[in-house]
Amino acid sequence: MRSHAPFLVGRDPQLTLLESAMAQARQGRGGVVFLIGEAGVGKSRLAAQAVGGALGSGMRVLRGRSSTTGPAVPFRPLTEALMSLFRSGEPLDDLALGPYRPVLGRLIPDWDTGERESSSMVILGEAVLRLLLAAGRGQGQLLLLEDLHDADPETLGVLEYLVDNLEYTPVLLLATVRTDFSDALDLAQSARRRGVATLAELPPLTRPQVDEMTAAQLGAGGPGDVPAAVLERLWEDSAGSPYLVEELLQSMIGAGTLVQGTDGWRAVGDLRRDVSSTLARGILRRIDRLGTQGLTLLSAAAVLGRRFPLTVLQRMTGVDDRALLGHLHAGVAARLVVPDEPAPDWYSFRHSPTVEALFTQMTPGQRADLARRGARAVEELHPGLGGDWCALAAGLRCEAGDRVEAGLLYADAGGRALAAGALGSAVTLLSRAEGLLADAGDPQARASVLENLLPALAEAGDFARALDLAEDLHALGGAGLSAVRLATLHARLAKVAHTAGRWSDGNRQIDRAREVLATAPDEATEASVDVTAAYLALDTPGSDRTQHAEKLARSAADTAERHGLPVVACQARELLATVARERDPEESAAMLQQALATAERHRLPLQRMYAATRMGGNTWLAEGDTSGLLAAREEALRLGSVSIVHTVDGILILDAVLRGDHESARSAADDCLAVVRRLRLAPAVRYVLMARAALEAHRADRAAMETALAAFTEWDGAGSQEEPLSLGLARAFCALLEEDRDLARAELRSVQELEAGNPSTYHLGGTHGLVLLLDVLAGDAGRARHEEVTGTAMARMRWNRQFVLLADAVLLGREGAGPRAAAAVESALEVARPYPLARHLGLRLVADAGHRDGWGDPVGWLRRAEHYFHERDVAAVTGACRAGLRRLGAPVHQHRSGTSQIPEKLRAQGVTVREFDVFRLLAERLSNKDIADRLFISPRTAEKHIASLIAKTGSANRADLCARSAAFRG
Repeated sequence: MRSHAPFLVGRDPQLTLLESAMAQARQGRGGVVFLIGEAGVGKSRLAAQAVGGALGSGMRVLRGRSSTTGPAVPFRPLTEALMSLFRSGEPLDDLALGPYRPVLGRLIPDWDTGERESSSMVILGEAVLRLLLAAGRGQGQLLLLEDLHDADPETLGVLEYLVDNLEYTPVLLLATVRTDFSDALDLAQSARRRGVATLAELPPLTRPQVDEMTAAQLGAGGPGDVPAAVLERLWEDSAGSPYLVEELLQSMIGAGTLVQGTDGWRAVGDLRRDVSSTLARGILRRIDRLGTQGLTLLSAAAVLGRRFPLTVLQRMTGVDDRALLGHLHAGVAARLVVPDEPAPDWYSFRHSPTVEALFTQMTPGQRADLARRGARAVEELHPGLGGDWCALAAGLRCEAGDRVEAGLLYADAGGRALAAGALGSAVTLLSRAEGLLADAGDPQARASVLENLLPALAEAGDFARALDLAEDLHALGGAGLSAVRLATLHARLAKVAHTAGRWSDGNRQIDRAREVLATAPDEATEASVDVTAAYLALDTPGSDRTQHAEKLARSAADTAERHGLPVVACQARELLATVARERDPEESAAMLQQALATAERHRLPLQRMYAATRMGGNTWLAEGDTSGLLAAREEALRLGSVSIVHTVDGILILDAVLRGDHESARSAADDCLAVVRRLRLAPAVRYVLMARAALEAHRADRAAMETALAAFTEWDGAGSQEEPLSLGLARAFCALLEEDRDLARAELRSVQELEAGNPSTYHLGGTHGLVLLLDVLAGDAGRARHEEVTGTAMARMRWNRQFVLLADAVLLGREGAGPRAAAAVESALEVARPYPLARHLGLRLVADAGHRDGWGDPVGWLRRAEHYFHERDVAAVTGACRAGLRRLGAPVHQHRSGTSQIPEKLRAQGVTVREFDVFRLLAERLSNKDIADRLFISPRTAEKHIASLIAKTGSANRADLCARSAAFRG
C-alpha cells in the first residue's frame, strides 16, 4: 500500500513568506527567495505548493532544474525555464530586448544567430532580465529553479546578476539549494548579506510534526491511530527528514512490518534498523520487485547520472523496447524514476538517494565496467559527440578509469564550450582535461588543452591562475613541443597578461615566444605574436608606444596577407587605422576599408562591425557626422554586441553635450550608466562619466562636474585614455565659463603633459585647438605656432577646427588684415554651427582682440554671446560680455520678456523687445499713428523706435525697413 500526505506539515512560516513574496511580485516588487535545507527536507514539496498558489493567482510560472548528468550542462535550468515561454503559443514582444535578443540565442535555440561572441554572464543576465520583463502579463511571474547546488557556473553567473536586479520588477525568483557546501549556497548567503534575497531555511521536522506527517501519510485520523513503536522509530531514524520519513514508512509497509487491518495500522516484527542501511535496503527492495533485469537497468542508469537518456541506456543493457518501457513504467509506479520533461526520451531518478542506494550494491569494478559500456554506447550512438554528448562521454570515461581518453574528451568538450561562450564550463572542462593529461606523458595533448584554457581563464577573469601556468609552459618547453606550438602558448599567455593590464608580464611572454621562434622561424605564428605585441605596445606607457605598435601591426598585417590569416589581418589594420588617424585621416580610412573588405570576404561579421564602428568614429571626429556611428550601432544591435552598442552610445552622449542638447544628453547618460555600471563595462562607464562631467562643465556647474569626475576617478580614470578629455572638455571649459582663463590654460597644459608622456588616441582634449586660441589671445603664440598646429590632422577635426580658425582670425587682425580676419571668424562660426556653446564662447573670446586691433564686429559678437549665456544662466560670461559692451561704449539692454523671440541677427544689432514689436508691424506699411494704436504707445514714441531701427539695421530709409520686415514675416 502506498502512503501519501495530502498537505504539507510544519511549513506554515515558509508558506506565509512565499505567499507574501508572490503578492509583492504581483504588485511590481519582485525579489528572491532561496529555500535552503538538507536533502529530503521538503524543498521541492514546498516549491510545488508555491507553484500551485502562483498559478491560482494568475501568475506565469517558469520552471527549471539543474542536472548532475556528467559535467554540468551550461544553462540547463534557465533554458528549461525560459523555453516554456515559447511552448504556450502566446506572442512575445521581443522589440523591448533591443541588442540583448541575439545574446539569448545561447539559451533559446530559435534565437540562435550562429554568432558565438564571448559575452559575459553579466550581459547574459541583463538579457534574461529583459526577457522576463518582456514576457510579463501584468500578473507577476514566478521563476522556479530547483537543485541549484547542481547548477553549472554559467547559470550561477546569470543568477548572481538577477538576484541583484529583481527588486523593482514583477518577478519572484524561487530557488532550492541544499545545505551542503556549494557555489550556489555561497551565492545565496552572499545575497542575504547584501540584503537582496531572503533565505527560507527548512529545518528538520520536530517530533510532533513527524508524528503528524506519519498520520497524514497513512491516512490515519491522527498520531494516536499510528502504533507508538512506529512513531518512535520514524522519529529516531529519520532525524526529522520528511523524505526519510516517507521512504522509511514505504520500507516498513513494503517489508510487511507495518500492516493495516480492520482495526487500523499495527506493527509486526522488529522495527529497529540502522537508518542508512534501512533506507538503502528499502529502496533496493522496491527495485528488486522490478526483477533482475530491472535492477540491471536502473544500475546502468545510475552510472549515467541522475538524468539518463533511454537510447544510451538501451544500448548499454541490450534490452528491447518493450522490456525497457515496461521497467521504466514500473519504476515510475514505484516512485523511483520520473519522465524528465520536456525531453521526451530522458528520465531521471526521483531522489538522489536512490542513485546512492544503487551504488551500494555495485563493486568498483562493476561501476567502471558499466561506465565504460556507457561511454561506448554514447560514442556509437552519437558519432562526433555533438552537443552535450562529449561531456557525458568524458565523465563516463573518467569513471571507467580511462584517464587519457577522458582527458582528450574533456579537452574537446572544453574547446566547444569556449567557442560557444560558456566560459565557466569551458574552464571547468579544460581544467579537468589538464589535470588528467598532466601525468599522462603526452605533452602535445596537454599543450593543446592549454591553448584553449589560457584564453578561457582570461575571459573568465581568473588571471592569477592563468599566469601561474607560465611555469608549466617552461616545463613543456623541454617536452618535445614544436616551436610553433610553444610560441603560440606564450602568445596566448601574453594576451592574458594584456587583458589583465599586466603589460610587463605580457611583454616578457612575447620575448619568450620570439626566443622559441628564433630556433624554428614560422611566419604565420610570428604574425599572431606580432599583433598581440602591437596591442601590448599601444597600451604600455611610453613616449614611443604608438610608433612601436604601428611597426609591429604593419609587420603582422603583411604576413597575414601572405599566409591567409584574416582575423590577424583585420586586427592589425584596425590598430594601424587608430595610429594613423592622428597623422593622415585618408590613410586611416584606407586601413579600415581594407579591414572591412577582408571581414566581408571571409565572413567575419564581428570584425566587420569593429571596422565599421571605427570608420563611423573617424567620420564623427572629422565632420561631427554621427550617421556612420548610428549605422554601426544598428549592426551591433543585430549581432547582439552589447559592448559596442554602449560604446557608440557613449560617443553619441558626448556629441549631444557638444551640440548643447543637454537634456537629452543627461537622460541618455543616466540610462546608459544604469546599464553599463551593472554590466561592469568599465571603459564605457568612464567614457559616459567623462561626458557627464563635460555636460556639467558646459553648464558652469563646478560642483556637479567635480562629482562626476570623482566617480570617473573611482572607475580607474587616472591614466586612462579618457583622462585628457576629462581635463580639456570639462575642467578647462568650466574655467572659461567662470572667466578664469589662467586656470583654463593650466588645465590644458596638464593635458599636454599627459599626452607627451603617453600619446593618446583621443584628440578632443584641447591640445590641437583651444589651447592655441588661448595662447594667441595671451600673446604667447604667433603665426609659426599656428602653422605648426594647423599642419596636423587633429587640427582639421571639426571640434578643433573652430578654435584654430578663431586663432587665425586674431593673428590676421594683429597683422592688419581686418577683412580677412572677419572672414576667418565667419568661417569659424560656420564650422562651429553644430556646437552653440563653443560658438558663442569663441565670439566672447575674440571680441576684445577685434576691438583692440580694429576689425570685425566686436559689439555684435558680444551682444550675441551675452544673450546666449544670459538665457543659460552662465553669470560670469554674461557679466563679462556686458562689461565689454560698456567698455566699447555700446548700450547694455535689460532682458525683458520676449527677448528670445528676437532673431539673433537683430538682437546682435541691439534691437530691443519694443523695437522688434514695431519692426514686425512695419511689414503692413502702417502709419506711426496706426502702430501707436496697436501697441498702446504715442505716435512720437513709434517714430523714435522707427528711427532707431533704421540706424541699427543699416536700412536706407523707412521703405527699406518695411521691406526687411515683410521679408522677415514672409
